[in-house]
Formats: sequence, structure tokens, C-alpha cells
Amino acid sequence: MKPQKREQLKWGIAHIYSSYNNTIIHITDITGSETISKCSGGMVVKAHRMESSPTAAMTAAKQAAEGAKEKGINAIHVKVRAPGGHNGPSSTGPGAQAAIRALSRVGLRIGDIEEVTTVPHDHCRKSGGKRGRRV
Repeated sequence: MKPQKREQLKWGIAHIYSSYNNTIIHITDITGSETISKCSGGMVVKAHRMESSPTAAMTAAKQAAEGAKEKGINAIHVKVRAPGGHNGPSSTGPGAQAAIRALSRVGLRIGDIEEVTTVPHDHCRKSGGKRGRRV
């Protein structure tokens, strides 16, 4: 039995930004400075209300992954991001899980999955004044 030749892994980073309005998949080289391919939910569906859906996220991830594979990327680290900040939600939208699943299904090896949502160290003052928003 002859030894099997292991395929050489060429790594990239998949930045997945998932809000409640859209899902953006952006694949870069390992340094993160050069874009290899990108796609968003809005690029693959006609209706605005469908941009953030898991279906749109899967299709967008598939398109982005195909573009990356053409350029020689066959393994990725995933960085998932929600809007975050001092008044955005810290939880990811519905497309994040679907996008990760689609990336692995296309045939890309997934290294590590990291949460990179921005967290405020201190807040700006919320609007509404001293006694809060009176409804």
C-alpha cells in the first residue's frame, strides 16, 4: 500500500456579518487584508424582507465559497459578527448558522469558529433623558 498524499491546505478567513436585516459573507486571505470573494443576502434574493433569511444566507455562502475555491482556498477560519456596539443587538441574525453550514457543505475545511461581535467598554448615554422614554 503506497502512502496517501495529503492535500495542501490553503487557508482563508470567512467573515460572516449577520444582522436581522441582512447576512454578508466576505472571504479574505489569511491576513484579512485582501478580499478573495464576497456575497450578501441582498445579492441573491429579490425581496428586501428575504435578505436576512437562512435560505438567502446559504445561497450567498455557496456563491462566496465557489469564488474562493476558484482562487485556490480550500480551508477557512470563520469569524461570526453581530451588529453589537452600544445600541445594536449582540445576538447574530438568522443567517449565521445557515451560512456556516453551507460553507462546510461546499467542501471547505473549517478550522475554528470565532465570535467577533463588538462589545462596548463603556456606553454613550442612551437617548430618552434622565427619566427615560415616556410612552
